[in-house]
Amino acid sequence: MRYIAEVDDLQFPIEILDEHHVRFGGDVLQVDLATVSGEPLYSLIINGESFEGYVYPDEDGWQVLLLGQFYQVRVEDERENRLRSAVPGRVHAGTEFILKAPMPGMVVSVAVTEGQSVEKGQTLLILESMKMQNELRAPYAGKVTRLRIQAGESVEQKQVLLNLTAISLDSKREKEETPED
Repeated sequence: MRYIAEVDDLQFPIEILDEHHVRFGGDVLQVDLATVSGEPLYSLIINGESFEGYVYPDEDGWQVLLLGQFYQVRVEDERENRLRSAVPGRVHAGTEFILKAPMPGMVVSVAVTEGQSVEKGQTLLILESMKMQNELRAPYAGKVTRLRIQAGESVEQKQVLLNLTAISLDSKREKEETPED
C-alpha cells in the first residue's frame, strides 16, 4: 500500500512492501518497529541502525520526538491525501463520512456507540496493526449513524468501520445557548 507521510509540511511517498520492508522514495528499507514497555516510546530499526522515539497522537496525526527534535506527522494513503487536498475546510451539516480501516488489523476498542454525538478529533476506535495501536478520530463534529464493527474483530484494509454524519455548527451553538425549561 502506498502512503504519503507529511512531516512538518514536507511530503514523502512511502510504500509498505511487507511487514519488514518499506519503499521510501526510491530506496527499499528493512524496518522493524516495536513499542517499549507499553509507553509511547518506540524502537525503530532501519537497515540495522537503531533509533528510539516518542510518538503521541494528536488531532492532526502524530507528534514524534526523535533525536531531540519534535516533528508533526500525518500519514494518509494516496486517495485520502488527494481527497483532503481537494475538499475545502468547511463541512456542511448532513455530510457523511465513512471511516474505513487504513490498514488491516484488529479493533482493540470502540469508544463510541451508534447514535452518539462526537466532537472533532474525538477518538472513535483503536485499531492495532503491526504491533502499533492507532487511534482513529472524528474528522469533524457529528453523530455516529452506523457502527459496523466491535472490539476484538479483525478487519481488512478499506473495510468500513462506521458512518459519521456531520452536524451543523450553527444548530449545535443554538442548542448550547437555548436554556432548558
